[in-house]
Amino acid sequence: MNKNLERVIEIPSGVEVLISGHVVTVKSSGKEVRKEFDMGKIKVSVEGSEIKLVSKNASRRESKMIGTIWAHLKNMISGVQKDFVYEMEICNVHFPMNVKINGDEITIKSFLGEKQDRFAKIMPETKVDIKGSFITITSHNKEMAGQTAANIEKATKLTGRDRRIFQDGIFITNKCGRKI
Repeated sequence: MNKNLERVIEIPSGVEVLISGHVVTVKSSGKEVRKEFDMGKIKVSVEGSEIKLVSKNASRRESKMIGTIWAHLKNMISGVQKDFVYEMEICNVHFPMNVKINGDEITIKSFLGEKQDRFAKIMPETKVDIKGSFITITSHNKEMAGQTAANIEKATKLTGRDRRIFQDGIFITNKCGRKI
């Protein structure tokens, strides 16, 4: 392959991007997202109101890395402008579940009638709100919001039972405006 590759991201007004070595920081209106990248042979720079990702004589690996870093930076920029929202639903057929927030974790009681509680970790920079049988996860960092939703969903994962009969659990119904 070995081509010269370049990708450009427009920086909206009011958003500040700082690059220090392998760490990229995006700030806007009191929100900040920081991420460390393994750049390899890729040069990332801020020129005026755009971020440039450049790789000279790039192989397929660098081509993939430019696409990945580009997607992460776009998510970081859109996250500081507008929060990412994940919606989940508590579904129970057999036994009613009791879901509560305790500090930085969610406690799930009486899942399938179990005596032992189940726990899911809430990631930093994430706000979780439980109203009835709906859970809303909000964060300006897409990775933290998604990981919190995954932790909750995984806490109620069933193994060794027929999923057609035992349909209890907590499931993601909306991912950042995309219906699932």
